[in-house]
Amino acid sequence: MSAMAALPAPGPAATLLAAPFPFGLDRNSSLPWTLFVLFTVLALLPAVLLAMTPFVRILLVFHFLRQALGTQTAPTNQTLVGLALVLTYFVMAPVGAAIHRDALVPLERGRIGPWEAMQRAGVPLKQFMLRYTREKDLALFAGLAGEPRPRRPEDLSLRVVAPAYLTSELKTGFQIGAVLFLPFLVIDMVVASVTTSVGMLQLPPVVISTPLKILLFVAVDGWNLVLGSLMKSFF
Repeated sequence: MSAMAALPAPGPAATLLAAPFPFGLDRNSSLPWTLFVLFTVLALLPAVLLAMTPFVRILLVFHFLRQALGTQTAPTNQTLVGLALVLTYFVMAPVGAAIHRDALVPLERGRIGPWEAMQRAGVPLKQFMLRYTREKDLALFAGLAGEPRPRRPEDLSLRVVAPAYLTSELKTGFQIGAVLFLPFLVIDMVVASVTTSVGMLQLPPVVISTPLKILLFVAVDGWNLVLGSLMKSFF
């Protein structure tokens, strides 16, 4: 009894090591896989954000809007990227909730392994991408990958869906950007014609048209119109 009483109490490190390992798996077998999944997700997170979310379309629209207004650095790149991230989170929130419900919760409770959790997480993400992917782009990458023609789009692999979705998003972003350019292009043409006709060759037309375009954009509450239309394209 005296020898047992002399033993020091277990420290925080020993208590942590003695605790059951998360996800309901054996420590020795699950630790390498857990670390592998964690570092894989962290490494692929930027690519997933760019290729599998609305981030590309939203950022393209903001870029074209800034070019159409003629403001080279306003809003700044950091502001546009931050706004695109917030809007991407807004659009992807239901998908994230489905991934948490179908993949993360069973993984934490030990019902499934990390690999199956990744497969389950890809299902709602693929369903989201298929909603905004053109059949022409799906057929292109399915042919390049050598996959047989599926009975339904859901049977395609994520290897085909991801690049097809990104291609469709690029096309959609350029289409919206072209529409945004038209009213501001009319203002540029009118100002250039007026300044040329009155002989104001010393003053570049862009110096006059830029304030007019900004005033028009503010008068019609442009940010509300652009963001509202952009968000409605996903719902």
